[in-house]
Amino acid sequence: MNKLGLLGKQISYSFSNTYFKKKFEDLNIKDTTYQNFDLDDISEFPSILKNNPEIKGLNVTIPYKEQIIPFLDDLDDQAKEIGAVNTIKLTKTGKLIGSNTDYYGFKKSIEPHLKPHHNYALILGTGGASKAIAYALKNLNIPFKYVSRSPKNNQTISYNELLQSGLKDYKLIINCSPVGTFPNVNDCPNIPYKDITADHLLFDLIYNPEETLFLKKGKAKHATILNGYNMLVNQAEKSWEIWNL
Repeated sequence: MNKLGLLGKQISYSFSNTYFKKKFEDLNIKDTTYQNFDLDDISEFPSILKNNPEIKGLNVTIPYKEQIIPFLDDLDDQAKEIGAVNTIKLTKTGKLIGSNTDYYGFKKSIEPHLKPHHNYALILGTGGASKAIAYALKNLNIPFKYVSRSPKNNQTISYNELLQSGLKDYKLIINCSPVGTFPNVNDCPNIPYKDITADHLLFDLIYNPEETLFLKKGKAKHATILNGYNMLVNQAEKSWEIWNL
């Protein structure tokens, strides 16, 4: 029996577990299971491998996409450049290879909606997921700025600065922060929503709720809105491809 799974913290809500279990049923795959591994600390990772020798691949979610890297034997080129991993393959020789399919999932789901005026982006948040989004935007030749509560470089602006400067230069806004995730559905990133227009495209990596307050506020201003569901489907399928190469 092959085992796949998800590493994360407080992941009982997990998309991946539900998605892959249904996939296995639909394809009548009987020799593979998918399991959540809920870790309080990344130091527990080696014991997961030791206690589950049948593991062939893993997904990685918040907060371990960067913390997992020292435990891996190698990274593919994209994961090296991004600096975050969301997919691990165990090779036949027992090596752990890290990949990043988040960037692929995001790029594939946003590309059909991009217009020529979506030529400057804001990435809200600076965690592991934001690195994959930044990599995808570079691939799409869309310059961007990060928005953070505590900016560390000139590629990053603060939420306070953004409230003063407004959004007219940034027609593409991607929320990579967890703000607005269920059950905190009345929260949203602190940006100047009054500046949003029908030319804006708002993308939220969150998929639960389906429409976050961030997206609702964009919709009220006639912006195009997208949640993270298709991104997750695309990255899950890419992970499946990597595990089965």
